[in-house]
Amino acid sequence: MGINTKIVELVMSPPEPHYVGDGFRVHTFIPSSYRLDMHRMNPFIMLDYNSRYYFPPSDKPKGVSVHPHRGFETVTIAYKGRVAHHDSAGGGGIIGEGDVQWMTAASGVLHKEYHEASFSKSGGDFQMVQLWVNLPAKDKMSKPKYQAISNSSMGVFRLEDAISYIEVIAGTYKDVKGPAATFTEVHMMNAKLESGVQADFSFPAEYNTCLVVVEGTILVNEEEEAPVNHFVLMSNNGVDFTIRAKEKATVLVLSGQPILEPIAAHGPFVMNTRAELVQAFNDFNDGKFGFLED
Repeated sequence: MGINTKIVELVMSPPEPHYVGDGFRVHTFIPSSYRLDMHRMNPFIMLDYNSRYYFPPSDKPKGVSVHPHRGFETVTIAYKGRVAHHDSAGGGGIIGEGDVQWMTAASGVLHKEYHEASFSKSGGDFQMVQLWVNLPAKDKMSKPKYQAISNSSMGVFRLEDAISYIEVIAGTYKDVKGPAATFTEVHMMNAKLESGVQADFSFPAEYNTCLVVVEGTILVNEEEEAPVNHFVLMSNNGVDFTIRAKEKATVLVLSGQPILEPIAAHGPFVMNTRAELVQAFNDFNDGKFGFLED
């Protein structure tokens, strides 16, 4: 490896799963053990991974009932199944396999997420990622918004075999841009690799970078093996690294510019000071986040 290689700091097996509501069976990679607190991967301050899991048919859609957020963005990436979302700012919709919903809670919204009705009735495999993306202090009280990002709108960079590709949700890969609008520099993409195919990546040394192996088994820098459902934390020295698929693989690649500000977090709110947290709870209790039917 050269002096510019971004090395693997940690390969983490999935923590024990737990349920968020009754519809999301998740492994929480961020925050978790090994110093993976909200600061270490900032701006990615939470990462819940619902590994592939079969949900039987249900007449009542499973999910998470109405709850508030302030101070950050939620990003839901669907790999299997369909997810419905509604929020008190008027955002909402349904995402299917390969789609993304990007909700900027900012000054505060109520929202709910659940299995889409027809998927719930038929049942099936469900697999998704939900991220919390931090906002800088100057934007935490901005107006909420919602981005529905269809798979067809994402940037695509074809690799040399002409079958494998990098699917760009936010930021850039080579000269291909993703459709998501972000407040700070965030790179978010899926590497869809056929067996034996390699992709190379380059992000600034100081950017916090990680991988989630959604399908298959990969080799990072031709040395570190990461099986399916594992999390790979990259170091903050060096800029370049490679991913090679040992078998057909899908890898979520995240890299972002750290937001070097204090983090005060409690439950569904992520602010900069304790006083701002207290205000968030007061505003929520006073009904200032709007109304959303459960």
